[in-house]
Amino acid sequence: MSDLKQYVEKRKARDPEFAENYETGYLEFKIGVLLRQAREEAGLTQEEVAQKLNTKKSAISRIENHAEDVRLSTLGKYARVLGKKLYLSVG
Repeated sequence: MSDLKQYVEKRKARDPEFAENYETGYLEFKIGVLLRQAREEAGLTQEEVAQKLNTKKSAISRIENHAEDVRLSTLGKYARVLGKKLYLSVG
């Protein structure tokens, strides 16, 4: 087990609030990382995506770095700008 995984497991064991919020926080972080990776693979800058979405670069940065409060419709538009499709799974 990696040092990070060990740390997370120990922290979950001693901090119920951390344990309760860890999965949600991780998923939100992962969404932002996936969006950034897709943008980079498409060869676009944050500024270019912002122009296509008629918004500011700071809004794109916020989406990529703090994806916890992003509307589903915004994620769909972001994906379309990159030539991608958005899939949602509930499980």
